[in-house]
Amino acid sequence: MEKKKPSRQQVYTLLVQIGRKDGDGLPDGATGAALMIYASGVDEAEAVRETVAILKQADTAPLDVTGYGTQEEREAEGHEIGEEERGLMQRALEENAVIVAQMTPFFDGEEPVFH
Repeated sequence: MEKKKPSRQQVYTLLVQIGRKDGDGLPDGATGAALMIYASGVDEAEAVRETVAILKQADTAPLDVTGYGTQEEREAEGHEIGEEERGLMQRALEENAVIVAQMTPFFDGEEPVFH
């Protein structure tokens, strides 16, 4: 029986700002949105590339991506990570997926503040 190689995939937390585009599904009057995303990849660069490609396929207009690292890196920086968030991260890893955990639209050019 062949042993399965351990996966090098990790899950990265990304904050993606998107602009408006026809068919993007954002609320009327919104000027864009911020998406909190958990994306798997062998490194953060791959997770970002995959996320941007998927968001473009979904008719959104990604403008900027900020990476917050892996769960371990975030915990080392003192971030509190709840059970729901851990569950979404695990799902992203198991499914080798990009998961949008939260979408916050913004209006009149004002960007949301994340804590």
